[in-house]
This record gives sequence, C-alpha cells and structure tokens, in this order.
Amino acid sequence: MNGSDHIGGIIPAVVTPMQEDGSLDEAGLRRLIDHLIDAGVHGIFTIGTAGEFWALSHAEKEQIFRWTVEATDGRVPVYLGTCANTTSEAVDLARLAQKAGAQVLSVLTPLFIAPSEDEMLAHYSAIAAAVDLPVLLYTNPDRTGNDLSPALVERMAEIDNIAGIKDSSGNLSQAIEYLRRTPDDFHLLMGRDTLIYAALQHGASGAIAASANLAPELAVAIYERWLEGDMQGALAQQLKLVPLRQAFSLGTFPAILKTGLELLGRSAGPPRAPVGRLTEEETERLRAVLVGSGHVEALLPNDGEGSADSEQEAV
Repeated sequence: MNGSDHIGGIIPAVVTPMQEDGSLDEAGLRRLIDHLIDAGVHGIFTIGTAGEFWALSHAEKEQIFRWTVEATDGRVPVYLGTCANTTSEAVDLARLAQKAGAQVLSVLTPLFIAPSEDEMLAHYSAIAAAVDLPVLLYTNPDRTGNDLSPALVERMAEIDNIAGIKDSSGNLSQAIEYLRRTPDDFHLLMGRDTLIYAALQHGASGAIAASANLAPELAVAIYERWLEGDMQGALAQQLKLVPLRQAFSLGTFPAILKTGLELLGRSAGPPRAPVGRLTEEETERLRAVLVGSGHVEALLPNDGEGSADSEQEAV
C-alpha cells in the first residue's frame, strides 16, 4: 500500500495515565511518551487494549488523540486506536484521529457481537473509505471473541489503504499465513510480545508491544539487533523479555503495566474501575520479574519471592 513505508519497528501500546480520581493525566501521558521516544521506540500507539480504550468516553479519546500527536511532535509516527462496536462510531473515531494528525489507524474487531466475515469486511471497508490513512486491522480473539481468518485478511488486503494487521492471537502459524496470502507491502505487526523475534524471522515488520511501557530498551533491542543481522543477540533479548510478558497474568490487565510503571518511578495512576491495582503479593512478584530483567535493582526492598509463570491472553 502506498504511504505505509513508515509502519514498522517497535511501537509501544501506551497506557493511559490517570489521576487518583480517575480523570485523565495529560502531563503523565506527555512524560511517558517522551520517555519512550528517548528509549528509541519507532512509533507511539495510544488507545489500544493497554490504553483502556473500553473505559474511555468519546470525548476523552478525542483529547488523547490530540495530546498524543502534540507530545510526539513528529519525532516518530503516531498510531491511534479507533475501535468501536458499531461501524458508524468507528468511522467517526477514524475521522477524528485523522483530523488530530495520526499517521496510522489501528482498528480492533468488534467485541461481544459476532459479525460474519462479510459483515466484518463491510465494517472495515467503511472505515478505510472514510480516511486517507493507512489502516491496521487488529485481531485479539482471546479478548474480543472474534478473530480474522487468513482468507478474510486476504480479501481485506485488496483495499488500498488497509496496510496491515496487528496480530495478538498468539497463533504464529496464522500470522505466517497472513503474510503468505497478502502482498509484500502488507505489514504484520506482532501483538504477542513473546513472539517478536519469531515473527520478524517470518517477515513481520515489527511489533506493537505493551511490555515496552516497562522495558522499551529491551523490546527495541530485539528489533535493532535483528535488523543488524545479529540473530543470536536478538533472540537473547527476546528471551529476557519473556518473563515480563508472562507477568501479564498478574492481576487484571492492564494493572500490571500501571503498577510496573509505578515501581519504575513513572507513575501512570490506577486503572479505571472495576479494574484495580495489583495486590501487595502480586506487586512483589512483578518487582522480582523487573529486577530479573535488569530493571529497578535499586527499588527492590528484598530478594522477592515467586515469579509470574503463566501467560495471560494477548494484548
């Protein structure tokens, strides 16, 4: 697709910082974006699963669109999430994101309802037709109950500005099939952080990684070393990232990210209710994982016990 050459690399799925009263923390978002760009990320993505899109009002999303573009200030491409369950609302959000200055849109499948493949094609076709931006499909079946089959993605890839897909299914075979059945300029961005290296080896353009909120340098190192041809180095960085991604089983997502940022001295506030903070036990397990990955040694009050060893569904 023309105009999609800037899609790729490591793009953090950025959390939405909030005040203790649950209101948006504009200054916190701007600080976090600055930190992530300083760490070398290749794009910024807000209002995705990690950004609690389901908990944000239409007006709040519009604010975050504007703040993200302003804070990024042209340093890296801006990816904005425009998921909605109805086509009309998704089209409205897509237009607002384009007006705000997004370079790429990411559109998660509807959730709760189960559209047919023809209905899903019509949904994405309408969104793509409403904007002059590259559109990324986004599949996260563990959370939405809907997946995008390779056959359907092949049909969608014929639409000029549907430029790729963020695949958080964790199904590497399906990801490879997406690539096999689509044109060479169709981008796969891995959404399961344990599979970044494997996806790159099979032709992915990069990853949209929630764990990059906490370890951006580590996620970037996977991509940069792979790009340099240092496959052993890239794999070593991937293996260092795995325990952190596995820690997503702690608490209710995205509490692990917000607690992790707090442990790193970069508070993003609480998640929105009904999601709560991690318990003290869960926090100590996360602290041990962070220290084990080379982070926050100075913040470890004791040796920490336990580890998060089960991987929750994708983000």
